[in-house]
Amino acid sequence: MYDFAIVGGGIVGLSTAMALGKRYPNARILVLEKENNWAFHQTGNNSGVIHSGIYYKPGSFKAKFSRDGSHSMVEFCQEHGIDHEVCGKVIVATEEKEIPRLENIYQRGLENGIQVQRISPEEVKEIEPHVSCVGGVRVFSTGIVNYKQVCRKYAELIEQQGGDLRLNTKVLKIVSSEKHQVLETNNGNFTTRFLINCAGLHSDRLAKLNKVEPQAKIVPFRGEYYELTPEKRYLVKTLIYPVPNPDFPFLGVHFTRMIDGSVHAGPNAVLSLKREGYKKTDFNFRDFAEVITYPGFWKLAAKHADEGIQEIIRSLSKAAFVKSLQKLIPEVQAEDLIPTHAGVRAQALMNNGKLVDDFLIIPGQNSIHVCNAPSPAATSSLEIGKAIVTQIPQPSHLQTVVTT
Repeated sequence: MYDFAIVGGGIVGLSTAMALGKRYPNARILVLEKENNWAFHQTGNNSGVIHSGIYYKPGSFKAKFSRDGSHSMVEFCQEHGIDHEVCGKVIVATEEKEIPRLENIYQRGLENGIQVQRISPEEVKEIEPHVSCVGGVRVFSTGIVNYKQVCRKYAELIEQQGGDLRLNTKVLKIVSSEKHQVLETNNGNFTTRFLINCAGLHSDRLAKLNKVEPQAKIVPFRGEYYELTPEKRYLVKTLIYPVPNPDFPFLGVHFTRMIDGSVHAGPNAVLSLKREGYKKTDFNFRDFAEVITYPGFWKLAAKHADEGIQEIIRSLSKAAFVKSLQKLIPEVQAEDLIPTHAGVRAQALMNNGKLVDDFLIIPGQNSIHVCNAPSPAATSSLEIGKAIVTQIPQPSHLQTVVTT
């Protein structure tokens, strides 16, 4: 019997297993992942940004975990020789009407304890010579990293702690009793005293398998990217973001220099017709039916109809996508961009049409369920893992190692 079983081998699941191993060195810890590799879905298809936490509501888990996580992630990479760079980023207003929103972001950065600086268009050009704007905010602590590489190191450290890592193992059924849970999988049954659900795109379904009501449904949004051709990478030195629309839950298309030197442009945000739908043609009837029969989706769609239509247009029209990018860098042309990978964001949506704006962690009987952990979860993974462990009752038979 295992003391703890984590379902989901993304960055949050692995960080939780690692935190458990540190706190309970003698515990038997199991990690189950249905794919053939770690970080297969959200973690492995994101933009690789170490976020500062500037956008998030002061006092929220996102704000605290992101601010602290940006430091702990950099320290982890330094300790383990993982390629990373704290390059900073600029958030720019391209029209005068955006200046008040830019100022609000700057003030929020100060409230969240982040090193930020208001800069003029001339000062923006000293950092990003090809940007056209009327003002900007410089964020110093933003960085870039390859989160797949981070996850491989997490997995290596879990194995060194004695953890049991199982790939290609999908949970099909959960049988609960007062003292333990039996996880029935395609590779046999596993019994655990405590279950931690970090299943990302399927976290709400796994919660229901465990007789826990997740309070929200996962609605998948696909983010599509283009990549600058190698000869045009000089246009972007660091990371360039627009001023986000505070009434829309996504940040808008932006430029991100990746740790391998490539430059990605995007993403848009369109409804995915499959929870793991990375291609426009991907479709799953169950996933699609769950969304279109969910009242919360239609309430969200009605509220953001105009923005949603623009996102769809950007998905269908490269010219429209390029036009959005040209607001930031006018020199960018369609021939400078080639399609690259897409990611799918697991966004928890409540029945009233409101997006869950913070991390959603729900306790169950001998279980805990992470039912909303979108960006900045990768940045915050070490902090989220530690926080989850503190919410788990200490097993009487295990000794605790207190860490500072």
